[in-house]
Amino acid sequence: MIAIINGPNLNLLGKREPEIYGNETFESFLRSLRDRYPLEPIEYYQSNSEGEIIDHIHRLGYESADCRGIVLNPGGYTHYSIAIADAICAIEIPVVEVHISNIMARETYRHESVTAAGCRGMLTGFGLEGYAMGVDFLLRISRAQVGK
Repeated sequence: MIAIINGPNLNLLGKREPEIYGNETFESFLRSLRDRYPLEPIEYYQSNSEGEIIDHIHRLGYESADCRGIVLNPGGYTHYSIAIADAICAIEIPVVEVHISNIMARETYRHESVTAAGCRGMLTGFGLEGYAMGVDFLLRISRAQVGK
């Protein structure tokens, strides 16, 4: 299973700032993503609450035997949540950070990610397709680890 976690305001995709985030809802995109990976369960979780995101990362890292990785878009928490960064570092399963927009091409305060340091990588600016790229990467490294 691959888990996708979206942070604050990402429940508004398709409504909020479509010139930046597009017109598609995440639920619609998720259906197409699951169709692309029919043999891999994809769990989805979204919260506007930092603590709930941390609790979910902990559950996946310590209570879920079948989670092969997390695709995480921390939203605005990207730039200042040491607590989410610590949660990422506290688990052994790989995490890939995803941002729909290119955070480096936006406001200066968005240029820094405190959460990315504990992640295997970061995808930024590929739109919703970045989530598929993250899932693909996690599946590839999971297969490579099985082959060792």
